[in-house]
Amino acid sequence: MLFKVCADIVLLTHFAFVIFAVLGGFIVLWKNRAAWIHVPVVLWSSVVNLASWVCPLTPLENWFLAKAGQSGYRGGFVQHYIDPLVYPAGMPRDMELIAGISVLVWNAAVYAVVLIRRRKRGR
Repeated sequence: MLFKVCADIVLLTHFAFVIFAVLGGFIVLWKNRAAWIHVPVVLWSSVVNLASWVCPLTPLENWFLAKAGQSGYRGGFVQHYIDPLVYPAGMPRDMELIAGISVLVWNAAVYAVVLIRRRKRGR
């Protein structure tokens, strides 16, 4: 039971990480200091998508699942939990690239707003 709880904690942490990578810019709009955490998260999540890497949280979750007597999964977190909802036949590689680039572009736009707001306050 403990290993299953640990697997669930890793799953929730992984999901929160992905959400923070995509939407954390809104926190940065509110508190600029959050950028010190958000920028590395965005860069990591984008590189993982663009390079088709597996985040270290995935093998950790699979390890806990195996210890709990359950089967793990192949591939990454997004491919296992999110892709089936959006792409039942599987996410094409082009869409992985678009996802990685989109996170970068979206957050670059948010940070542009942050910089514009800071310059206006500085005057």
